Amino acid sequence: MISQFFILSQRGDNIVFRDYRGEVPKGSAEIFFRKVKFWKDDGDGDAPPVFNVDGVNYFHVKDAGLLFVATTRVNLSPSLVLELLRRISRVVKDYLGVLSEESLRKNFVLVYELLDQIIDFGYVQTTSTELLKSYVFNEPVVVDPTQFLPLGSAGIFTAKRMPVTTIAKSVVANERGGRKREEIFVDIIEKMSVTFNSSGYILTSEIDGTIQLKSYLTGNPEIRLALNEEVSIGRGGGSAYDYGLGTGAVILDDCNFHESVHLDSFDVDRTLSLVPTDGEFPVMNYRITQEFKPPFRINSLIEEAGPLKAGVIIKVRADFPSSIIADKILVQIPLPPYTTRVSFELEPGAVGNTTDFKEANKRVEWGLKKIVGGSEHTLHAKLTFSQESHGNITKEAGPVSMTFTIPMFNSSRLQVKYLHITKKSKSYNPYRWVRYVTHSNSYVARL
Repeated sequence: MISQFFILSQRGDNIVFRDYRGEVPKGSAEIFFRKVKFWKDDGDGDAPPVFNVDGVNYFHVKDAGLLFVATTRVNLSPSLVLELLRRISRVVKDYLGVLSEESLRKNFVLVYELLDQIIDFGYVQTTSTELLKSYVFNEPVVVDPTQFLPLGSAGIFTAKRMPVTTIAKSVVANERGGRKREEIFVDIIEKMSVTFNSSGYILTSEIDGTIQLKSYLTGNPEIRLALNEEVSIGRGGGSAYDYGLGTGAVILDDCNFHESVHLDSFDVDRTLSLVPTDGEFPVMNYRITQEFKPPFRINSLIEEAGPLKAGVIIKVRADFPSSIIADKILVQIPLPPYTTRVSFELEPGAVGNTTDFKEANKRVEWGLKKIVGGSEHTLHAKLTFSQESHGNITKEAGPVSMTFTIPMFNSSRLQVKYLHITKKSKSYNPYRWVRYVTHSNSYVARL
């Protein structure tokens, strides 16, 4: 039973607010934002997705820089409310096309209409984009998608052959002339967690993957989506390398499917059949902990160079084909608390690199605009201390962490072999887009 729902910007501005039951004070949005903003001051890191203040339970998720928040005074399942918030975020994005502060402000009438249909007096009615089309009648106001690239699954790709507008449009809006462009997007998104020891060997490795589908097909035709026939589910105790790199074998620890997916032939030929509903939804989630080849190798070294000085060397090597380009790369390393100054030296010819010493939290940040597969990049940093280091300096610095995005690449080798759409006529030939992306979730190298 939800008491309130609201959406806040990163600055704390209240963009959308709906009070369903009048049980929680009106100032709850400000109370929530102050608590989240100053949570770090208590020494506990970021605010958890669920917390309680003065008898009010606050639940929140973050999407595209916006905070989706629900409040209640009753004891609700946290996973249930967090999933509801994610689905509301997805429905709003389906209807607006672009999830941003501007799109919400321009479409506030439509957003409030959606919220009144999704939740009635605190009780959830439906989060289905397709079912809501029968009850929601406001047309979305289109915003320029080139200014606000969506940060969700379908928005992280800007393929050169595909304009941005195709991945940032409403599922209910028609093209110019009243016609609807027939197309379907399948995104294979993998979030990677890897920990290296000081010698560069892998301690832990895991991939959390999702096959995400977004349909703009009229009439909801049946589709068949075929994966690698070499996909196996369940740990057999071996490594993926035991199967040979050329076989394309993919070993999934476990997986689950959307309720609309039929698995009649999945065990035979790894084919999924479903009737896609309008909007975006995950067809399949999977997890891999078997050994895989990480896309980046990180080597780091920190040594004392005198009583009040030290040197840091960080090398990043891209272990993927030269046809692949990673972007949005950020390398960070915490330094000893008595570090006062840092000077940087980049390799000759380095273009698009940024370096910064965050004095407030004693952290070095090294940003790279892009990394081409097969290349290696090095950063030298000279540290100046306010006092002598007593003991091993490596115990007071590190580890090195890295965030990145690699379009059209996945380490698991899971692939969509073909995407078949049931034809309504001989001339019916919708556009099909199949895309891959790998994100860093926790990519860490110890000193």
